[in-house]
Order: sequence, then C-alpha cells, then structure tokens
Amino acid sequence: MIPYGKQIIDDDDIAEVIEVLKSDWLTTGPKVSEFENNVAGYIGCKNAIAVSSGTAALHAVMHALKIKAGDEVILPPITFLATANCVAYMGGTPVFADINPDTLLIDPASVERKITPATKAVIAVDYAGQTCDYNILRSICSRHNLALVADCCHALGAKDPHDRNAGSIADISVLSFHPVKHITTGEGGMILTDNNDLAQNIRSFRNHGINLDASARQEECTWNYEMQDLGYNYRITDLQCALGISQLRKLDIFLEKRRTLAAVYDSFFKAESEVSPLKLIAGATHAYHLYVIKIPAKKRKKIFEFMRNAGIGVNVHYIPVHCQPYYKKIFGTYIGMCPAAEEAYEQLLTLPLHPAMTEKDVKFIVSKLNEALSSN
Repeated sequence: MIPYGKQIIDDDDIAEVIEVLKSDWLTTGPKVSEFENNVAGYIGCKNAIAVSSGTAALHAVMHALKIKAGDEVILPPITFLATANCVAYMGGTPVFADINPDTLLIDPASVERKITPATKAVIAVDYAGQTCDYNILRSICSRHNLALVADCCHALGAKDPHDRNAGSIADISVLSFHPVKHITTGEGGMILTDNNDLAQNIRSFRNHGINLDASARQEECTWNYEMQDLGYNYRITDLQCALGISQLRKLDIFLEKRRTLAAVYDSFFKAESEVSPLKLIAGATHAYHLYVIKIPAKKRKKIFEFMRNAGIGVNVHYIPVHCQPYYKKIFGTYIGMCPAAEEAYEQLLTLPLHPAMTEKDVKFIVSKLNEALSSN
C-alpha cells in the first residue's frame, strides 16, 4: 500500500534520539528549548512553545485566549475535528463559516456574517498547505476586536503572497508534528506567537498551571513552585524534541520533494476534465501537506474502493465538522448550514504525497486513477 502520508526517519534522527537516551534528561530538558528556539528562528517569531500534540496546542491557545462558556469562536468546517474540539474543551461554542470552494480555505465574507457580540476569536485553517487570506481576516478581526488564530498544522514551510511564513502572520498559531506532517516528533505540537503574555500563559498551562521554565534545573523542579491556574500535563519530551531538531534540518529538502511530486501530479491533470486539483493562490508558496483533488461526487465511492484495492492509500480530508453527530447533538449544527463545504466534501479525494515517494509512484497512482475514472 502506498500511504497518503508517511514519515522519513534516517540514521541522523536515530543518533539524535540515542544521544538523549544516554543523557540525564528524558522528559522536559534542554532539547525542548533548543527545538523551540530552532522552530522560532525558522518561522520568524518571538515565542515557540512545544507541547505533546497539535490538539494540545489548540487547547492551550483557547485557554490563553480565555475562551469560556458563552463565547463563540468562528472556524471552517473542512478541518480535522481538533480545530473545533478545542473550543468545546473550554465550554465555548464553535461557529462554522463556509469555505471558498476552489481552495477549501475559510471564506472571509462568511466569517464576517457569522460574527455576533459573543464572538471572541477566529481560527483560520491553512488547509492542505496553503495560507489563508490573513490580510482580509486581520482587517475583520481588528474591526471587531477578535483574536486571530492560525491552525498551520498543514502548512509548515508555506508562505503567503506577501512572503510571510505560515505561523508568523496571525496573533497566535499552531503546528503539529504527527508522522504524516512535514516533520515529526512522533506526536507533538507547537504554539507560535509574538505575544509574551500569551506565551507565558501557555508555558504554565502545559505544566499543570505551574510557572516553571522548560530549561529549569531538575533539582529546582521539585520544590518552591507556584500553581497559578489549572493546567494540564501537555509537556513534550527531550526524546521527541531531539527527533524534531534533526527533522527540522531536513525540512527544506522534504518541502522541495513534496513540491516536485505535486508538480508531477499537476502536469497529468491539466487535460483531465474529471479531475480538478485545488486552486493555487497566486504568489503563495504551497507546503503540500496534502494533494487534494475533486472528482465527480457520483463516482467517488467506487473510485475510492478501486484505488484502495489497487494498493493506493487514498483518503478524504475531511467530513465537515458540523455534519458530525456530536456537533449536531450538542451545538445544533445541521446539514445545509455550510453549503460550499458540504458540496466540496462529496467530491474530495486525497492522493498519496510524501517525501518517500518517487515520480514513478505518482505516475502509477495517476494511471490507476484514470483507469478508475474510465471504468466507473
């Protein structure tokens, strides 16, 4: 099976982890702050705070923004569940704005229509690896005094048309280091912000609400600490961050491979009337976490099954969150509230794309897709 995503772990990565295994630190030690500093330098932001997952990162952001019962946070429905769940964790209400059907990015006009006196923040999702229109979103948020959050879990290494790095544009941003992402720490996530107060809140939140710096000496961590707020154990380990440090050195190589493979896909689909890749934003630099196409909705189920049977790990990203049973039951969402997202979902198919693939793999995948299209 050719999976839709896959990590690459080499001898350098293994050596970095072994070095930590031989050290005095396994959990939150010097490798955590080193990884944070390296990512902050790559992105170009003041603060990077590493946590145990991308979901933990989103939860920490909602806590830092003081989202509570009665507060609303606007986000797109085409995203992983965690983007909405983090609002619910705090007792807030996720409000779904529709998407641009060509890019699947949140539609700023829909965002503005969904704003009420209860709205406190907007979460934009850089779906598949493209940045949202943060200039328009920033203007909307500034007019309404809302926090602007960027879910950049798909977009490490992307740039917007103004040459700004994904993760450096919004008030606060999050990354994920799950194995299918651009670099991996096994599980892991990170929060990026220039706001020192938000950063300090999050550092405490990831450590049970205790104010301790990640670089504090071990003997200082066992006494004389202060718990200022209720937090969680969302710490990441030195083992994971050692892997992340090594992976980050290869990020640009991984990105170039993803872009090369995506260009090969594009070249095959230019003349294919039944296949529509997502629209690329002029002047932006795509990170290609996913390669997503649209195909005829009436054919998708059979094509999905055909491709899987051929050993090709196609996927669908994502069922619109407002269509999930939990959200219908708890928040009263309903089919028809985001028509562009719902229509797009019926056509979506994610093709495999990761740096371990070859151009030969892409050609095989396209040939099987064409076979599936012609036979269904």
